[in-house]
Amino acid sequence: MDCSLPRAYTPLMSAEAATAIPSKAMTSRPFEPLDYGLYALTVLSWSASWFAIKLQVDVVSPEVNIVWRFAIASILMFAWVLVSGRRLTFPLSDHLRFVTLGVLMFSSNFLLFYYGALHLVSGLLSVVFSLASVVNMLLAALITREPPSLRVLVGGLAGFLGIALMFYPEMARHGLNGDTLTGLLLCVGGTLSFCLGNQVSAYNQRRGLPIVSVNAWGMLYGTIWSGFLAFVLGKPFMIEPTVSYFGSLIFLAVVSTVIAFAAYLTLLGRIGTARAGYSTVMFPIFALLISTAFEGYSWTAYAVAGLALVGLGNVLVIGTGKR
Repeated sequence: MDCSLPRAYTPLMSAEAATAIPSKAMTSRPFEPLDYGLYALTVLSWSASWFAIKLQVDVVSPEVNIVWRFAIASILMFAWVLVSGRRLTFPLSDHLRFVTLGVLMFSSNFLLFYYGALHLVSGLLSVVFSLASVVNMLLAALITREPPSLRVLVGGLAGFLGIALMFYPEMARHGLNGDTLTGLLLCVGGTLSFCLGNQVSAYNQRRGLPIVSVNAWGMLYGTIWSGFLAFVLGKPFMIEPTVSYFGSLIFLAVVSTVIAFAAYLTLLGRIGTARAGYSTVMFPIFALLISTAFEGYSWTAYAVAGLALVGLGNVLVIGTGKR
């Protein structure tokens, strides 16, 4: 899963952030081979991460899974900070915001999706999460007390209607109290937690704080919070001794969290937030194809129409960004 959505990177103010805001010529130029490679790495890594989450939820509790995942990712992120010479020390007031970021974006968000994976195929997790771009826009409008544009409202309506269509067959079959509704509500909660974390991230970036350093601290605090929850809830700190578990853990911690994050930040600097943001439209498509191949997901007319509406909603919302 992505560590932040494109919208959270638009107000960057630091010297590091300036490299992520290319000139108009850069954002309108044709893709170069490196751009295609970075784009493919980002989309495929984050699309496959949902299935990797599904492989982790059978034996080990979600809280402990998150501890292992972000403990590894935190070590790698801090190594990235040190090797690149980025800032590492911050005042206490900043650390309080880093704690909030960690709890919302690198713990509670994932925890709810891990529990959601107990009820839904992995591709549907990605579809719900893809609405984060819509929710981010609506939250930003609420915080700034500026009404969203008609395009954002239409995009949001299309996205939420698409989700309803995709989940309708299962809810009609099992009723409103079935696993499908439970999984949907958990994923909606996870998406909201992620989007609230995005607002904290955006505030940190407006203050000129370096993205990689902030997220390294956020991942560390998210790891500590998940470990605290696991301890309080009596979850055993264990690891499932299987190839699929270790493989999914390494993929999530190293590829999906650190490498894909680096690729995405590089892509932002090369092609701009608007074009990079359309990768969020691609996640559900590839994630559902993976679910079709490995989890037996069955496509229906409702699913096709719903996915099209979710994609349309994301295109409308992401396309509202001004450079």
